[in-house]
Amino acid sequence: MAKVSRVSLPGLFAGLAAASIWGGMYVVSKAVLDTIPPFTLVTLRLVLGFCALGAFVAGRGLARPSARQFWQVFGVGFVGYGVSLGFQFVGTKLSTAANGSLVTSVTPAFVFLFAGWLLGEKAGRRQWGALLVSTLGVLAVIDPRSAEVQPRLFWGNLSLLAAALTWALYSVLVRKTAREMDILMLSWIAFLGGLPLTIPLAGWELTTIGMGAWTPGLVAGVLFLGLISTALAMYLWNLAFKLLDAGLASLTFFAQPVVGSILGSIFLGEAITPLFLLGGLLIGVGLLLASRRG
Repeated sequence: MAKVSRVSLPGLFAGLAAASIWGGMYVVSKAVLDTIPPFTLVTLRLVLGFCALGAFVAGRGLARPSARQFWQVFGVGFVGYGVSLGFQFVGTKLSTAANGSLVTSVTPAFVFLFAGWLLGEKAGRRQWGALLVSTLGVLAVIDPRSAEVQPRLFWGNLSLLAAALTWALYSVLVRKTAREMDILMLSWIAFLGGLPLTIPLAGWELTTIGMGAWTPGLVAGVLFLGLISTALAMYLWNLAFKLLDAGLASLTFFAQPVVGSILGSIFLGEAITPLFLLGGLLIGVGLLLASRRG
């Protein structure tokens, strides 16, 4: 009889927790982005994340990485926190939220492909079947009928696709580099990798767009995004890719739209439909299939 691998349980929890946090951050992000431009906010998130994890790195007394390891992880961070998040913001601005949810749902499929190429983790029939079932589930949750296919949205949709592709590449590279480095140290250094791209763009935003007035609520929102959605969630996501096969870890990404829809129902009065319930069930079945052995 097939059994769930013991070693996969902490990784599954980490991946699901990270995706759940991201599913719940959009209400906060929307409010904060009314005052702070997007790349300025990303820069603040990366700096807060770096400072928060830095305290834990110092407390644990971890060994310093070699110069090769440092620049390797720095490059991984540039892909994930610079290039991928940059494409995500451009795509979100030029396309629609529904299109964003639909296009980024292909991220796990890209992870499967990169994992086979870069890690030698070839997915079997069970894993591809799990991906198919979970993908059908997330399509039911986000309802692709709300997406728009119009020429004016082409560049936005293309940017969203690039964001999904580069986030998948980042995630697989995390698993590759985590083989020889503590995941806390890796996460800490990776935050630095995004700053060479976000800082200049933030400077341009502040000189051309400016920033609104800061309030206690805004400060709380920025702290939540920097400490919880960035420092904690990114660490958990990286930990999932260290502990799990990349394909299985990627499927936990599908918890994001489920949690987002549930919170939308609680705080925004959005309806929970039978299609949503079916989608959530299919995502759960996909995760169970992918995590079983034998």
